[in-house]
Amino acid sequence: MATVIDGAGGGGTLSELYQNVRRVLLRTRDGMERLERLESSTAGGGLDSLELSDSIKRDISQIQSLCVEMDRLWRPIVAKPQRDLWKRKVEQVAEEAESLKECLDRYFSRNQKRMMEVKERAELLGRANGENAHVLRIFDDEAQAMQSARNSSRMLEESLQTGIAILSKYSEQRERLKKVQRKALDVLNTVGLSNSLLKLIERRHRVDIWIKYAGMAITLIIVISVWRWIR
Repeated sequence: MATVIDGAGGGGTLSELYQNVRRVLLRTRDGMERLERLESSTAGGGLDSLELSDSIKRDISQIQSLCVEMDRLWRPIVAKPQRDLWKRKVEQVAEEAESLKECLDRYFSRNQKRMMEVKERAELLGRANGENAHVLRIFDDEAQAMQSARNSSRMLEESLQTGIAILSKYSEQRERLKKVQRKALDVLNTVGLSNSLLKLIERRHRVDIWIKYAGMAITLIIVISVWRWIR
């Protein structure tokens, strides 16, 4: 008997209203799924998303209106089991409508946030291309200065390594000269050369030592000069 109760506003029987609201619910859930797919796409849906969201919003409003009408119709039912059954059905529909409304509200919130982000990026780009473009130039100059400092540091390190290698070569040559000197002295002592020749060799050896130290000093001066020039 409850399913044939007429609505005062000409909305039909309770059963007809329930079937109608179920159809709208199915359509709304399907629309919400399509809206979320459009949101996940690269373009974001554009006008299609706007039209679909408006349609979903209207459907939810219709469901809520039907729930109000159904709530009015189930209350006069005399039989308690039937009245309780319709009460649960109406409450279930109302909960589904509220859940869909929350999903749509979250979508609008995300969409508004995206629009704000796009607007802020556009404003930042506009300022960067306009009155604040010099800030970008400052950052670029600083980046170039840092790169130049790294290059200078690398050149200095290479120069120091070269100087160390040169000094190492001088040290090896000195050891070889000492060995050669000892062998020459042994040979000269063996053949009995005169003391004057030995003294001449010793003087030449001292000259070679001074030449060696002078070369080392010049190398150090060159390395230090290069380092100061790079700084």
